[in-house]
Amino acid sequence: MNKADVSTLFVAQFGVEPSYVVSSPGRINLIGEHVDYNSGFVLPAAIDKYMYVAVSERSDNALYMYAADIQESFQTSLQDPLQHSSLGWPNYILGVIDALQIGGYTVNGFNILITGNIPVGAGVSSSAALECATVFACKQLFKLDISKEAMVTTAQLAENKFVGVNCGVMDQFASMFGKTDHVIKLDCADLSYTYFPFKLDGISIVLFDTFVKHALASSEYNTRRQECETGLDAMHKQFSIASFREATLAMLDAVAIVITDKVYNRCKYVIEEIARMEVACKHLLAGEINAFGACMYETHTGLSKLYEVSCPELDKIVESCSPEPAIIGARMMGGGFGGCVIALVQTNEVEAVYGRINAVYEQTFGCSMGKYVMQIGDGTVLL
Repeated sequence: MNKADVSTLFVAQFGVEPSYVVSSPGRINLIGEHVDYNSGFVLPAAIDKYMYVAVSERSDNALYMYAADIQESFQTSLQDPLQHSSLGWPNYILGVIDALQIGGYTVNGFNILITGNIPVGAGVSSSAALECATVFACKQLFKLDISKEAMVTTAQLAENKFVGVNCGVMDQFASMFGKTDHVIKLDCADLSYTYFPFKLDGISIVLFDTFVKHALASSEYNTRRQECETGLDAMHKQFSIASFREATLAMLDAVAIVITDKVYNRCKYVIEEIARMEVACKHLLAGEINAFGACMYETHTGLSKLYEVSCPELDKIVESCSPEPAIIGARMMGGGFGGCVIALVQTNEVEAVYGRINAVYEQTFGCSMGKYVMQIGDGTVLL
């Protein structure tokens, strides 16, 4: 889809040309899962699947929204306190407006159309892409003096405060700052970042989609964050550490008596994953891709056994990936309880590997899994 396609949809809906069209990508994360809200490092990248928004300013305080792919409309007014929509998708746009207002920015009425080709529910952050596209479009439309970093934190605030998912900053950052053929080593404590080239000849990034999204994903996500905070607070009281970056397994063992087994396991995973991320980056820089892949499998084991955010469908796919020589590494990706497994696969073996793993998946669950071959793309841009 290009600017002209999005503009055509906008004119058909609103009768005027859009003032601006913005694209914002979904994201993958190679390693460093569930540590973005625990002051860890992550290794995400933008993908070549996008949310597109087109906008035009209105002369009144009304907000007219249209989701072209599902042909749903939503209207409200900025004169009234912003209320949640039962439709769901408008809340990501409303959340951005709310966060901008909290930040002291002035937003007037506007028309907005959204469309895209990011697989929703696959764990590649279509919501963050929509938030980033919306805040970027508002910057253009209302001439806001707001940096890319501030747009990222505004988009995150939208999801935390208005949508109610207590996510970290990684999804929005990767969507905004993505760079073709590069992954981003992001320090989630201070948003400092480094681009690493990631163009592996003969290896494809493949997502195997369970097509499952269990209902407890959002509530359990928030629960995991609370559990981590409980464990960190216990270690802070005894060792005066400020974040998981300073924590060690010895410290965790020392406070095991005052925390539950669940909290212990959550914290153990986070401490190990922060360390694993550093080791994995060294492997990547050294070109040791098989060792990097082994780290991915270790991450999945931790997410499944210690952090308990996997599900039978994800576990079965990773279990099936492990004996495949053409698969360098695989793990569940994203919030969990469904979504996708990310795998590094030898390009010339992608179809054959998919066929074998899908046969096992079909036999176990009675349905097929999806497959997306991803390229690493650029971040949020004005088209």
